Amino acid sequence: MNDSMRAQRFYADTGTVVIEDVAIPIAGPGEVLVKVAFCGICHSDLSLLDGTFPAELPVITQGHEASGTIAALGPDVSGWAVGDRVVVAAGRTCGTCAKCARGDAANCLSPSIMAFGYDGGWAEYTVAQAIGLTRIPDNVSLEHAAILADAVSTPFGAVVRTANVRVGESVGVWGVGGVGTHIVQLARLVGAAPIIAVDIKPAVLDRALDLGADYAFDARDPELISKIAAATDGENLNVSFDAVGVTTTFEQALAAVAVGGKLVGVGMSADTPSLGSTSDFNFGHRQVLGHLGYHNEDIGTLATLVSRGRLDLSRSISQIVPLDDVQRGIDMLKEPEGNPIRILVKP
Repeated sequence: MNDSMRAQRFYADTGTVVIEDVAIPIAGPGEVLVKVAFCGICHSDLSLLDGTFPAELPVITQGHEASGTIAALGPDVSGWAVGDRVVVAAGRTCGTCAKCARGDAANCLSPSIMAFGYDGGWAEYTVAQAIGLTRIPDNVSLEHAAILADAVSTPFGAVVRTANVRVGESVGVWGVGGVGTHIVQLARLVGAAPIIAVDIKPAVLDRALDLGADYAFDARDPELISKIAAATDGENLNVSFDAVGVTTTFEQALAAVAVGGKLVGVGMSADTPSLGSTSDFNFGHRQVLGHLGYHNEDIGTLATLVSRGRLDLSRSISQIVPLDDVQRGIDMLKEPEGNPIRILVKP
C-alpha cells in the first residue's frame, strides 16, 4: 500500500474544493481502514459548501455515504477481516456522555458526523469505528450499499422510528428526490395507504408513481390541500413528511395533517416556518417531530431487505462520477441535472 491517497478536500476559509494527495489515515484502537468503493453526494454536503451548515474544521474530506472493503484492522478489533464488504456508519458517538454511559448511544449528546466533524469518504480510504460497520451480503452491490448509509437509512428511521407509520395510515411526502423517493418506497413497504407524493417537477411526480405513490400532486396547485383531503376521504394525512425543509413545504405539509396526525421534518435549511396559531395547533392534537439519521442496525435491516428482493434500489443511482470529477457531481445535484435520486463518487 502506498503512503498517500487521492482525496477531496474542502477548505472552509475560501470555500474551495480540491482533489489532492494526502497521507493514508491509520486505524487506531477499535478502528478499521476501509478502501472506499463508492460514496454518495448528499444535499447536506451542499449545505456545507454553501455555508448553510457551518464548517467544524478548517479543512475536511466530505462524503458520508461510503461502502467498501476493509483494508487494515486497528488494534483491539475482532470479528472483522481484511476484505470484508462493509458500509461505514455516517457518525460516531462520543462514548462518554450521560446517554452513552447508560447504553443509549442512539441519543448521544455529543455525536460527531462524518464529513463534518471528521474526514469522510470522498477519498480512496477512510477510517471507521469497527462498532459502526455493517456487513453487506454478497448479492448486494457496493453501489447500492453506499446509499444505505443515509439516502435510504434516514428515510427508514423517519418512517419506522420517528413517525412509526402503521399499516393503513395515510402518508404524504413533500419533495421526492434522494430522500423523499425512499420515504415513498419504505412507506409502501410498511403498508401505508394511500401514499401521496408532492413535488413541482412532472418527471419526479411520474417517477414517484412508478415507485409506489398512489397519488402525485403539484405543490403549486392552489387546490392541493383539497385534493389531499379528497384522496383521504376527507380525513387528511396521518403523517406528512417534509423531505425539503423550506418554509413552503413545511407549512403545506402541516396544513394537510389530520386531527391527531404528525408532521415529520426530514429536510433541513435555515428557514423558520410557522406552526400557525396555537389554538389551531392544540385543538388539532397535531405533532411536529424533527428527524435526523438512523440507528446503525437499520443499515443491516435494509441490506437484508435489498438482498431478499423486498426493497428495489435499481433506480436509485442516477450517476457515478470519478473522484477527480467530484465537482461535476456536486454541480449535477445542485442544479439539479436530470432529477437525480443519488449521485455516487467512485475513488
